[in-house]
Amino acid sequence: MKARIVIDKNKTVSRIDDRLYGSFIEHLGRAVYGGIYEPSHETADDMGFRGDVMEMIKELNVPIIRYPGGNFVSGYNWEDGTGDKSKRPKKMELAWQSVETNEVGIDEFQEWAKRAHSDVMMAVNLGTRGADEARNLVEYCNCETDTYYAEMRRKNGFEKPFGIKTWCLGNEMDGDWQICHKTAYEYGRIACETAKLMKWTDPSIELVACGSAHINMPTFGEWERTVLRECYEHVDYISLHNYYGNPNNDTAAYLASAVDMDSFIKQVAAICDEVKAEKNSDKTVNLSFDEWNIWFHSNEQDKHIEKWQVAPPLLEDIYNLEDAVVLGDLLITLLNNSDRVKIACLAQLVNVIAPIMTETGGRIWAQTIFYPFMHTSQRGRGTALEVSCGCGAYSAGGKKDIPYISSAAVISEDGGELTVFAVNRSLDESCGLDFSLSGYESFRPVLHTAMEGDDLKAVNTADDPKKVVPAEKDISDGIILSPHSWNMIVFQKTAQ
Repeated sequence: MKARIVIDKNKTVSRIDDRLYGSFIEHLGRAVYGGIYEPSHETADDMGFRGDVMEMIKELNVPIIRYPGGNFVSGYNWEDGTGDKSKRPKKMELAWQSVETNEVGIDEFQEWAKRAHSDVMMAVNLGTRGADEARNLVEYCNCETDTYYAEMRRKNGFEKPFGIKTWCLGNEMDGDWQICHKTAYEYGRIACETAKLMKWTDPSIELVACGSAHINMPTFGEWERTVLRECYEHVDYISLHNYYGNPNNDTAAYLASAVDMDSFIKQVAAICDEVKAEKNSDKTVNLSFDEWNIWFHSNEQDKHIEKWQVAPPLLEDIYNLEDAVVLGDLLITLLNNSDRVKIACLAQLVNVIAPIMTETGGRIWAQTIFYPFMHTSQRGRGTALEVSCGCGAYSAGGKKDIPYISSAAVISEDGGELTVFAVNRSLDESCGLDFSLSGYESFRPVLHTAMEGDDLKAVNTADDPKKVVPAEKDISDGIILSPHSWNMIVFQKTAQ
């Protein structure tokens, strides 16, 4: 099989917002306790955060991390995670039916994020709480005034504001699993009024309104329209959430997951523009795909976990090679939609449907999905270019005309490096790539890295952490994409 990739220097998608490579830490399972925070671990720092986890997160170059949820936030009182740890309440956490000790809250997490070279994307509780608590939290985090909540932060040992600039107005509020879920109109009204108070408290912040919980919700579409009609002028983004999986073991269909993601993004962008036109607004509301990942492996095992534990091992999917290929393809889709998707959060970061796994008290290793995320985050900064790819197509899972080759291209900020990310969805054919690089004629391929292998179900473990890792390919005879593979091809400018 052959394919031709055409790239034109003058045809761009958008400058890529670095927050496209965000992630997510929720008070869920072992994401916090036993994940990023374990005071008894041999690598723990002065605040109890695991140093080995911190170093691996830095490799991912994650610019923003959503916190503290997720479903968790809809029943969370933010004050519980502030001040003297010995006085913090231990509570029943209803979203995940666990026990929350509140040892880690915003006081600790904002400092952890700084140490991890990241910013916080803070979510406010619009389930059991509302506008008053949200504006108080903004004051606590961001204000230098001599007022109650800013003084409360100072008394808790933080003279300088935390400077949190990106905020989520609740989480998945149309889901009946959500604590105090709401109709679209109910949510739209509280989101509008909360947004007004939060921006009056700190006009520099950006706000994300809740979109529908996922594309298959019966409320999808009309939810977005109703919510945006209520709060359009007061928010900056609307959220998209979706997870992908292969529960029926149909790999050909699974490898086309990115086609579904692309359609989802375009539908929500169109709704945003529809409401913009209705309101005759000059403002464009962009998209925050702030929950996305692969999630299906742990569904059955989670049914058997005892309730009301501290940090039970929930949602601990173990990822294989085919998951890594699909995740790399989802990243390609985000790049190709970076004109509208400005923020995206891989959910989650450690232990819970995560690229990084730990043993409590023990080892750490990278899952298969760690690598395409790391490479794309490291080299997918700059400007996304339009890519035209001529290739064959196939049908699977009720879909037709699925291109065998999926691709995206990024030119670096300094203009000296062009990176092409590509997935070969064919299960049995290699594909030779030809390139037409208009405006980049002096660029030559210098690196081809691939996630590939015969065993699509192969996984990494603590005992065998390097079983599935990227391989550097020989490029002397051209660029060849192996079957069912994720690829990164780097071109560098040569002397004329």
